[in-house]
Amino acid sequence: MKRNTLRTSASAAALLSLSLVLGACGAGNEDGGDSGSGSLSGTLNGAGASSQQAVVAAWKAAFQTENSDATVNYDPVGSGGGREQFLSGGVDFAGSDAYLDDEELAAAQERCGGDIIEVPVYVSPIAVAFNLEGVDELNLSAQTIGAIFEGTITAWNDPAIVADNPNVDLPSDAIIPVHRSDDSGTTKNFTAYLEETSGGSWTAGEVETWPTPEGESAQGTAGVIDRVKATANSITYADASQAGDLSTAAVKVGDDFTEYSPEAAAAILEKSAPVEGRGETDLAIAVDRATEEAGVYPVVLVSYAIACQTYDDGAKADLVKGWMSYLVSSEGQEKAAADAGAAPIGGDIAEKAQAAVETISAS
Repeated sequence: MKRNTLRTSASAAALLSLSLVLGACGAGNEDGGDSGSGSLSGTLNGAGASSQQAVVAAWKAAFQTENSDATVNYDPVGSGGGREQFLSGGVDFAGSDAYLDDEELAAAQERCGGDIIEVPVYVSPIAVAFNLEGVDELNLSAQTIGAIFEGTITAWNDPAIVADNPNVDLPSDAIIPVHRSDDSGTTKNFTAYLEETSGGSWTAGEVETWPTPEGESAQGTAGVIDRVKATANSITYADASQAGDLSTAAVKVGDDFTEYSPEAAAAILEKSAPVEGRGETDLAIAVDRATEEAGVYPVVLVSYAIACQTYDDGAKADLVKGWMSYLVSSEGQEKAAADAGAAPIGGDIAEKAQAAVETISAS
């Protein structure tokens, strides 16, 4: 096993595949002139997932270059904060690593005066990143990861860790888990994985706000990464695109240990189903994190862009539509892969996302 760091660019094969799958959608954008036409203007305000910070910066640069009179602002306040701001009418769109729950969906429909747009725009592995002197490679099962963050495995040379890493010289130092201090979609996805796969070693359930005081905490994705970089013997969970030069664990899937990659993260979408009871423009996905299929990395976040289907102002509707169209286009997805190592969104999901965005209009 080699040390695993996220590639800053997706493979040529992945990009070619994405281009072919989304080609029709990209062509639709060109015909519609909603993105890349240089004709859009105004200010678009969004807030939400800090995991999207890197990819939104790349999207903004490209979108604003093509639409020089348009400005996109994005506050990486966290998924929960972004959804709250959207529901209150404080921002035009939200980025979230968790889809709207039923109560939030009702509130969003009330805010928007009708249906909402909720489409996946960014799929990324959640890395289990660690800082352990002399150790670059580590295998961890879901049961072990759950026990570490539960606080029942407290030393790096615990027998459970040793059993999966027989050739690694593990120290007796205490493990320092680092978690998010803010409401976080990454936390929600990570704890959902532990809830489904840890065999009971994680007992706090699927949560967006970290439930225990054990360990250390930090604000946002960048915060936990910086804390682990500065703290010996520490471990955290974070969007893999921001793991940088930290070492990351391979997780057990079936009988094997799988390192993260964009392709392994994307593979899980093929094993997952849409959330039941949602409208045609709401593409929330129930991720199958319990898969045991080889080559699939199950610790993932599916990040959404959330907007209204209608806006009172025509120019605002055009700007939101143009922005969202760019995100789900072949060009936008290639940008996400190249600049943030995102997994490609393709097939039926991409086509449905483009069709949903095309319904955005002025009320």
